[in-house]
Amino acid sequence: MVLDHIRKLPQGRATLKQLMRELARHGATRASVEAELEKLAARGEIVETRSGHYVATGLSREFATGRLSVHRDGFAFVTPEVPIAGLRGDVYIPKENAGRAMHGDRVVVKIGRMESDGRAHGEILRVLKRANPTVVGEFRIRRSGNFVIPHDDRIRQWIEVPEDMPLPPAAASLDRVGARPVEVNTVEDLDGMIVTAEILDFGDERDRPAGRVIEVLGRPEDFGIDVEILIRSHHIPHRFPDDVLAQARSLPGPIPESELARRRDFRELAIVTIDGETARDFDDAVWVDRLDNGNFALQVHIADVSHYVKPGSPIDREALLRGTSVYFPDRAVPMLPVELSTDQCSLRPHEDRLVLSALMEIDSQGDVVAQDFCRSVIRSAERMTYTAVHGILHGERPLLDRYAPLIERFQLMQELALILNRKRFRRGSIDFDLPEPLLEFDEFGEMTGVKRAPRNAAHRIIEEFMLAANEAVASHLENAGIPCIFRIHERPDPKRVLEFEEIVAHFGYQLAPGPAPVKRFRDKGARDRDAGIVTLAADNPNLTSRSYQKLVQKTEGKPEERILSYLMLRSLKQARYSEQNVGHFALAAPSYAHFTSPIRRYPDLIVHRILAAHLDGRTYEADLHRISETSSDTERRAAEAERELVEWKKVKFMMSRVGDEFPALIVSTTRFGFFVELEEMFIEGLVPLDTLPGDRFKYQENTRRIIGERSRRQFSIGDSVKVRLDRVDGVEKKLQFSVAEPARTRKRR
Repeated sequence: MVLDHIRKLPQGRATLKQLMRELARHGATRASVEAELEKLAARGEIVETRSGHYVATGLSREFATGRLSVHRDGFAFVTPEVPIAGLRGDVYIPKENAGRAMHGDRVVVKIGRMESDGRAHGEILRVLKRANPTVVGEFRIRRSGNFVIPHDDRIRQWIEVPEDMPLPPAAASLDRVGARPVEVNTVEDLDGMIVTAEILDFGDERDRPAGRVIEVLGRPEDFGIDVEILIRSHHIPHRFPDDVLAQARSLPGPIPESELARRRDFRELAIVTIDGETARDFDDAVWVDRLDNGNFALQVHIADVSHYVKPGSPIDREALLRGTSVYFPDRAVPMLPVELSTDQCSLRPHEDRLVLSALMEIDSQGDVVAQDFCRSVIRSAERMTYTAVHGILHGERPLLDRYAPLIERFQLMQELALILNRKRFRRGSIDFDLPEPLLEFDEFGEMTGVKRAPRNAAHRIIEEFMLAANEAVASHLENAGIPCIFRIHERPDPKRVLEFEEIVAHFGYQLAPGPAPVKRFRDKGARDRDAGIVTLAADNPNLTSRSYQKLVQKTEGKPEERILSYLMLRSLKQARYSEQNVGHFALAAPSYAHFTSPIRRYPDLIVHRILAAHLDGRTYEADLHRISETSSDTERRAAEAERELVEWKKVKFMMSRVGDEFPALIVSTTRFGFFVELEEMFIEGLVPLDTLPGDRFKYQENTRRIIGERSRRQFSIGDSVKVRLDRVDGVEKKLQFSVAEPARTRKRR
């Protein structure tokens, strides 16, 4: 009530005296109003500018609340949680104004000034929530004291450890990374070790944060230490609490007959799972048949995790905290204990398993003409792999002999998958077929190379069937008026679309036809008076997912296909979870939800509970907004950790290849050089501007090209170049290249 009232006032400002006068008529007391104001200030929704004077963040151009993102050079940005009128982008925080805040903290920022182009500078007033209760780094003994130097160079503060700090308990110093045992008998033994420090005091402007070592991970060179570091630096829960493990071990084994009796029985059908060779948990199984009317019957059976994981139970609380399983090249951090993820819930072959089933009748155009959902029991006939199914579809004799009873079933699956894919194409769904890197390791766990991850017809089959099931469940629940967690993908940001359109134009293409409303602003960095005027496309009504799809078609098989697909993906927003359905832009789907992976994604488990309650005629009560926000955050956390480890592995792999030359593709250009991606290895690095040979080069902002002043030689996005690896920065995980031969530039259109 108090916040709503403040927001209705001019500029979202109010005094305590004013609030008391206006809210007293509604029965508010001074004590209740002050208590509410204190809570709102703690959450960052209001700021007390001076005693008894309040302003709602986001409504004025003076204050904002958001997450702090620190650059390794010390400056930072704050992304406002509530849009601020006139602000373009994030609020820039100079190094000297960052205070004691750390990367990832939720902060209140005071905006000092806003430029005419919408760019803002500010300073941090208050830290609302600390993102780093613990920090992983290297323990160092210095003359001035003992310190933990954070591994994440975006955390600028060293953690001071008191001289009389007690050593971590023996159990915390056990070797978990496959190296020789870690022995810690004195503080001196810790020097140079990788440790986890708990921050006890974040300090003030003059003091360093203070903490204590709670865990010794090992030596920097230990095998597997990189995974251990990233798990902790991203605060990924990696040990199941005792009550979670106890509950997992106590789960009953055989399925009671009473439970089987209340479910539909599909155990006689030749249902199969299709996964990768190394998969250990199988949460989806499929079956296809042709009906008498010529339509297809598609059954998608998903592990009924909700039967075992009850709301509010220890396993449920831990699953929400983790949000998702995290997959590294050599190990995984599961969302659920192994007793569930690889045993009770996993759809292992020839064993009875409980599932939630989506049963669909699909016609020759790919339209779902009938659908049903139910609790079921299945017995998977085979544990199939993508490679084996692909081999069957391509007539490999040993596989045809081995899986003879299933051949016709797989052929039907391929036929239906192609129909579903064509339907998605007709409605404008974007298919990004970007090559994904697959790291290769030897028997000792050392990385030996990077190659393109295989993708074949079997991958397409499972992808299309899972998409169909997810859409069917989402549309069913939405049409029934039942609150749900949707997987949404919002329309792209107009500024990013504009940037992508400018690049597309250099290749002779157009993204969206027709004129669009525009907004004009001046680029402060431009020297020429007119060069600084930029036209920003507004939300062009002609821009749809089909616009992107058509561009994908036009570039297919062309030299620029890879680079434009890569940049296209970057121009789009990131999909997320929400209780408010706004559709899925990339899939061109009005309703979409994640239903098919409850073993590894918490939102899928919630959708299962919602659907199961609906089947029982009940309503599932939960804070869907909080779960959506938390799940989106944990998904981003996992993706960042996975991506960072892959990049770290690549950099370590390249250390022995300094001086080698590689064919590469220019993927972006900047004022300080251009970034290349090695064509065969999916490894990225920088070619600095000052290393370009034979001329003095400058960056041309309006064309995004790097041009030689005398030779007019050009380097542009999409150009092929041969580069030489000059330097590997193992600390910042960066590669630096130089041009080894003249660019083989495209013919300009």
